[in-house]
Amino acid sequence: MESEAVVRALWDRMQARDWAGVGELLADDVVVEWPASAERIVGRENYVKVNAEYPEGWSIRVLRVVASGETVVSEVEVPHEGMGVHRVASFWTVRDGRIAEGREYWTSLGQDPSPQWRAAWVQPM
Repeated sequence: MESEAVVRALWDRMQARDWAGVGELLADDVVVEWPASAERIVGRENYVKVNAEYPEGWSIRVLRVVASGETVVSEVEVPHEGMGVHRVASFWTVRDGRIAEGREYWTSLGQDPSPQWRAAWVQPM
């Protein structure tokens, strides 16, 4: 499977709650970092569990995937019934058909309000 297809399959399997299928896409020693919350997830089992245990009420909408060789970037929207809409920019390294590394930046829409000094040059979304 090409690198882009691996990442698209990851999001499809997450949406389907196919946790065994998610695990099949990960290297045994995968490392995924979440810099915004200062967390590192080491190992296939831990990555699958942290996602499987996330409180239900969410869905996934892939906004875009861009790939170059073993590097894949995805932008995904994750609306949650009780927690609002999240966005994630993910940077993946895919080796030998499996995700070996990732760095994901999760945020909630509007969580980081625009400072007043920029008001003259920006528009609210």
